[in-house]
Amino acid sequence: MSENPDTSLYPGHHAATRPDHPAVIMGGSGEVLSYAELDDQANRLSRVFRDAGLEAGDHMAFCLENRIEFLTVAWAAHYAGLFYTAASSRLTSEELSYIVNDCGAKAFLTSTGEAPVVAEFDAEIPGVSLRLSVGGPVPGYLPMEDAMAGASPEPLPDRKEASDMLYSSGTTGRPKGVKVPPPDAPLGAGTMVNVLFAALFGGGPEARYLSPAPLYHAAPLRFSMATQRLGGTVVLMEHFDPEAALQLIERHRITTSQWVPTMFVRMLKLAPEVRESYDVSSLEVAIHAAAPCPVPVKSQMIDWWGPVLHEYYAGTEGNGFVYTNSEDWLAHPGTVGKALVGELHIVDAEGNEVPTGQEGTVYFGGASSFAYHNDPEKTAASYLDNGWSTLGDIGRVDEDGFLYLTDRKAYMIITGGVNVYPQEAENVLTVHPAVADVAVIGIPHEEFGEEVKAIVQPVSMPVDAAAAARLERELIAECRVHLADVKCPRSVDFRAELPRHPTGKLYKRLLKDEYWAGHESRIL
Repeated sequence: MSENPDTSLYPGHHAATRPDHPAVIMGGSGEVLSYAELDDQANRLSRVFRDAGLEAGDHMAFCLENRIEFLTVAWAAHYAGLFYTAASSRLTSEELSYIVNDCGAKAFLTSTGEAPVVAEFDAEIPGVSLRLSVGGPVPGYLPMEDAMAGASPEPLPDRKEASDMLYSSGTTGRPKGVKVPPPDAPLGAGTMVNVLFAALFGGGPEARYLSPAPLYHAAPLRFSMATQRLGGTVVLMEHFDPEAALQLIERHRITTSQWVPTMFVRMLKLAPEVRESYDVSSLEVAIHAAAPCPVPVKSQMIDWWGPVLHEYYAGTEGNGFVYTNSEDWLAHPGTVGKALVGELHIVDAEGNEVPTGQEGTVYFGGASSFAYHNDPEKTAASYLDNGWSTLGDIGRVDEDGFLYLTDRKAYMIITGGVNVYPQEAENVLTVHPAVADVAVIGIPHEEFGEEVKAIVQPVSMPVDAAAAARLERELIAECRVHLADVKCPRSVDFRAELPRHPTGKLYKRLLKDEYWAGHESRIL
């Protein structure tokens, strides 16, 4: 680091230089939060955290829908030097209380929209000493606005960069927090995310970034904060709607955006006259990730929007970054790109690199390290002895160095851009009295890429189609009691026996291959 590092990469700098510039615009309501307002509120809330006894390095968690306070909460935690965990607003109370307790949150913040969920676990988060609500009163929670009203707007002293700790799937079926130590640098020094955002995606003070996805996901949260580090404007959709997204691109002259392939599919399904009625010529960059994009879908998007699509492959873990622009993708259809951060290695089951073009597990070397919070087994399984680390995906590299993903080692399902770990549903269904054995897999789905499917060996096979339908509904309903809807099977198939080795090992690959027959890749 230089003797005089640039420390302007945070909202406070922009609040001082152009206070009235919009930091956030809500897509539906049109509500605007300026940089002056964002920085003032984040300063006050950071003081609330500190006054409640939270010190740098402590943890806080929050569960909010996409709303104008979301990024204020994240920046306040950042200003206070806290690890901050944004939890999905789609979780059940059982799932949410687990995350709040597992991350060791001393503060928890939620909204009136989540009140019914948090009410169910109020007594189950004993480590939380500060409970705040936004959008109105929640029983047992102090309104955030009231807490901030009495707090000083002066910045905390000696602020340093902080870090999120977002949750990924764990080896036991429970999600695990991905803990990446923040840089030992003053607040405003920035991170690799905003460096990449500026260099690859044209982020800057005049950027207008459309965020159509939930902010509790890593990419939307980090890219939105990167936009604000650089002084741009985040246009935040409350909920994704394909035509509304096109309206916002036209209305706000959006320059930069981030998507998942499901959103492309839904926009492409709009009537041609609807698609063509909106001016999307302001788009300079349309980033997509989170799930592989089918080649025909991406080709149609490039035909429609032009060569503005940028794709990357990376994880919450931050151990590597693979990237491709439209031109390189058109020359190598189906690739997710070349490694820009971390050295790319394709490795066999014995830990040896394989020849060019051969499939193996994708590893990164030479990048930052990470750990899964409270899961040393999963952490250790992600590393080789030489320090290379993996997200668990299978792929190959061509002679030009471009990576192609072909499968997911741990049978992770990505449906509509959301990661689903099959064991969570398997754990629920296994203990159901009607279930003798169960496997949960992802099967092809035209719009969402994959759909969650349960294959069940019942204690007694249903006698007819009506009985099978009743049992299917019962098992799906049981999953929805314990898990977020997106993690639950959309359908159940019944079999007299599942393919297992005499040792008990389930041959899930045989099941998956049946449903993916006719597809070139085992992921979409």
